[in-house]
Formats: sequence, structure tokens, C-alpha cells
Amino acid sequence: MIKVCIAGGTGWAGSELSKGVFMHPNMKLVGAISRKHKGENLGTVLNLASADIPIFGDVETALKEVDFEVLVEYTKPDIALKNVISSLKRGKNVVIGTSGLTDEDYSEIEKTIDENDASVLAVGNFALTVVLLQKFSEMAAKYIPNFEIIDYAHEDKIDSPSGTARELAYRLSKVQRPNPYITEEDLIGEKASRGAKLNEVQVHSVRLPGHVISIEAIFGLKDEKLSIRHDSGSSAEPYVKGGLLAIEKVGTFKGLRRGLDSVMEF
Repeated sequence: MIKVCIAGGTGWAGSELSKGVFMHPNMKLVGAISRKHKGENLGTVLNLASADIPIFGDVETALKEVDFEVLVEYTKPDIALKNVISSLKRGKNVVIGTSGLTDEDYSEIEKTIDENDASVLAVGNFALTVVLLQKFSEMAAKYIPNFEIIDYAHEDKIDSPSGTARELAYRLSKVQRPNPYITEEDLIGEKASRGAKLNEVQVHSVRLPGHVISIEAIFGLKDEKLSIRHDSGSSAEPYVKGGLLAIEKVGTFKGLRRGLDSVMEF
């Protein structure tokens, strides 16, 4: 029985994962973290039968009050790093579902992991179709040295680019760096219109009403183009299965792993 605490357990995606953990036969949801619902019962907030699951206002209180093995970090970038570091220092394993953490954040996380003999599974997106997009894009990048990423989301998504786009840029850069035809120095006009470079990969973020969350990797060769795209719907259901798998697998290794596929068999 894996004891789990979910930071962001009452949010859009976190609430669905909370329900999934609660129903899982090999997991026990022992706590949640939510500043908005501090002091309430998660069972009441999410209508989980007669469950008595305390909600804490911060990770430090949760670490003192309940015994858990895995923290699922599903909040926002401005507090996610603190939650992860605090939990690692107490010997907890962590699953990161929060979008927007940088490579510098992960460097700090990896250092803390090494000092505390813990493990972190960082998953920019738990959806199976995103896992496949990442794998297929890595395959394409081996043969096509020209690629860019477009990151789509709703108008009130505050992190830009998304964690999914950051993770994809990182992974593709490990295959090979894109081949630029025009350097930044040679560009004229508004250079910012070309997007931002992450690990030398050009990334463009679109934030508009009518979009949920989508990611597109575009590859180009002379007279041919390949586009690999994921589109999500309005439900958080696609993220539950991947989240449960991440919780199951995070204790099976030591160190930092990035991407759900790192614990999956293909």
C-alpha cells in the first residue's frame, strides 16, 4: 500500500488524480495540500464517500502531520520547487506533474536527490498520447535536423512555454540540436517573433480562448514536412492513468528520471 499526498489535490487535474488514488487498491491517499481548502476534509470537497483525508495549507505542515511515501506535486511553478525540495529533504519520493519548471530547477532538484538518496519522476504530461508524441518526435529528430515546437493553451495558462513543451525541447536537444538556416544575428525586424530558444530549440507559445492544451513538433526537409501533434480535451481523465503509473514506479529507482516513458516498456 503506497501512502500518497497530493499537492494541488483539489485542482483541475489534481482532483481527478486524487479520486484515482483513492480508488486504487494498492494506494492510500493520506493527505492533500491546497491553500484554498486548508483545514477541510478532501473526502467532503471531492465527494469521496465517507473518506477522512486532511487538507493542509503547505507542504511543511503536511510533512509534520501525516506519514506518506510519495508526494505528487501538482500545483504551480512558483511553489512547486519548494514543495519538491522540502519533501526530498525528508526522504520522500516525488512525482512532478507541475508544468513550467526550468532546467535550472531540475539541476537543483537533482542535487537534492543525490544528497538524500531519494527519487523523482518528472512528467510534463501524463497523457499516453503525449508520451507517444515525445517518442515519435525523438525518432524523427534522428533523421531530420530541422524542427521547431508550437505550444498551444487556454488564455489564462500562466506558464509559458508549458512544461510539456519544455520537456520536449530538452529531449529533442539530446538527440541533436536543430540546424539553423538563419542565425539570430542575421534576422531583421522583430526577432522575438521567432519565439524563444530552449536548449537551442525554437519554441512558440500560443495562448488564446478556445484552446485547451496542445503541443506540435514540426520537422522540415527540402520539399517535405512532418507534423506530430497532440490535442487534449476539456477533461482531466487522460492524465489519471499516467499519474497512477508514475506513483507506482517512482519508488523502483533512485535519482531523477524525466518523462513517463522512462518507466514504461515499448
